[in-house]
Amino acid sequence: MELIASGPGTAEAIRERARGALLGLAVGDALGAPAENLKPSEIRRRWGRIEGFVHDDPAGTDDTEYAIFSGLLLARHGSALTVTHVEHAWHHWIADRDEGPFRGAGFSERGTLENLRRGLAAPISAQHRHAWSDGLAMRAAPFGVFAAGAPREAARLVAIDGCVSHEGEGIYGGQAVAAGVAAAMAGAGLASVIAAALSVIPMDSWTARSLRRAVAVADQGERAVRSAVVIGGYPWTDLAPEAVALAFGAFATARGDFTASVLTAVNMGRDADTTAAVAGALAGAYGGAASIPTAWSTRIGPVRGSCLPEMRGHHVLDIADLLTPDPEEGA
Repeated sequence: MELIASGPGTAEAIRERARGALLGLAVGDALGAPAENLKPSEIRRRWGRIEGFVHDDPAGTDDTEYAIFSGLLLARHGSALTVTHVEHAWHHWIADRDEGPFRGAGFSERGTLENLRRGLAAPISAQHRHAWSDGLAMRAAPFGVFAAGAPREAARLVAIDGCVSHEGEGIYGGQAVAAGVAAAMAGAGLASVIAAALSVIPMDSWTARSLRRAVAVADQGERAVRSAVVIGGYPWTDLAPEAVALAFGAFATARGDFTASVLTAVNMGRDADTTAAVAGALAGAYGGAASIPTAWSTRIGPVRGSCLPEMRGHHVLDIADLLTPDPEEGA
């Protein structure tokens, strides 16, 4: 298992970054949810520039609930995770139960559920019209948390999770996020986090090309990042190459600062809950839980099960603790 820099550090440091990653994901998801599918001009007309929660009762979306789903699965099986484990979890926790109000979340999740309920198994279950979506990227951070300092292991594990629901660019997007978080968990610098993400996906993939374009213009600000990667005129905003590139572009534009990373992602619109969730996971792992403003972090409670009823009551901080060593045990 390869390590970034000198390794992930002490159990206490790992726990701090893990909490930052998953709490950052949940904060980004809740901040971005109102701006999902909007253009920057529409965001400006409604709120000016989003600088915080725009509702009195902010809540995350399927992004946080699916990340908890994958985190629980990973906590149970660790590095021994198999496709069979993932398929069983999809059936046990989602497909074989009544659906929540969001009917299984995004298009890729809906297509997967339809296939699983028809008796199809991976990788055939991922053969639907949205296998390239950002549905794996949105739930990839727990794999980077678990494989702190080991981007390739994070990428290997998230691909096992993803093969039930995604293929091609959808898998690459998840791998880039997981690897980037794994590097940040070990205290890697900004350039090394981006390099780790690129190192686990094909150089000529759409995801890699978009990610490189986004970070190349990051110093020019969010408008340049958005122009570099957004597929103008395409009706769906959940393209993994686009969403992942926007998230890394926001992270690079902000130089890893948590507040700026998340708000940059939110104000670029498109699939804003996912791009802000990914940017929040990267920046939260990079800076630790202390880098997240308490005015935001304290508003995050247990998820409501709006999309996945079986996840109701779980908190992202509990998942972070499940995926990392207990600092008390090493004391």
